[in-house]
Amino acid sequence: MEPTAGLSRKGEDVELLLLSSSTTHTSTFLGYALDAVARWLDGRDRLVFVPYAKREHDAYTDVVRDALRPLGVRVEGLHRAGDPVAAVRESDAVFVGGGNTFRLLSALYAHDLVTALREAVGAGTRYMGSSAGTNMACPTLRTSNDMPIVQPPSFDALGLVPFQINPHYMDPDPAGTHMGETREERIAEFLEENDVPVLGVREGAWVRVRGERAELGGAAGARLFTRGTGPRELTAGADLSRLMGERPRYDVG
Repeated sequence: MEPTAGLSRKGEDVELLLLSSSTTHTSTFLGYALDAVARWLDGRDRLVFVPYAKREHDAYTDVVRDALRPLGVRVEGLHRAGDPVAAVRESDAVFVGGGNTFRLLSALYAHDLVTALREAVGAGTRYMGSSAGTNMACPTLRTSNDMPIVQPPSFDALGLVPFQINPHYMDPDPAGTHMGETREERIAEFLEENDVPVLGVREGAWVRVRGERAELGGAAGARLFTRGTGPRELTAGADLSRLMGERPRYDVG
């Protein structure tokens, strides 16, 4: 099955904040992006947190609750909802946290949340992802960095954007002695099999989507990989809107 190639949108309803990571080397949890989170919330004071990428759901939710307390946001863990689908559909803002991408997607399918999240975002619910949660916003999890510790029923994710993101992107180290593939080489392998742009987003950077417009934020920048061309360096403020109109092709061999 071909993954969902972008969300069906209503005007400017779609509002996404896709963080490469929850922390940076010098910051607390979400501390480096707190101003961007506040702008994304735009006055909303209630947020549903999806903790399924990690094992300890209560502890993870507490971390998010503490991080967002300065913004006056009430954080509710989705794992505590009697009806998770209804909780998502009734929410104004959802944050899908990082951890293991395969575990996260498996849980979203198990709780019937893939379609529910997709429909809620299309109807105006704001979506924030970090790391694995950012992978979930893509058509598939195929550009995750994670080990497949569990097997989800499908690699198809939410398809909120029509391109792929590689969070925690690390540049090749010319002086390195490690003989495994670099992140750049792994993305090149992906492009050999799939004709879809991949945005390698460094820690400390994020993608902000408003309707059909997308922009790179944060201080660290990103690299854009497309089939048949070399990587392109992007800096904060780069307009990514053309990626929102892409028609990705997977498994083209």
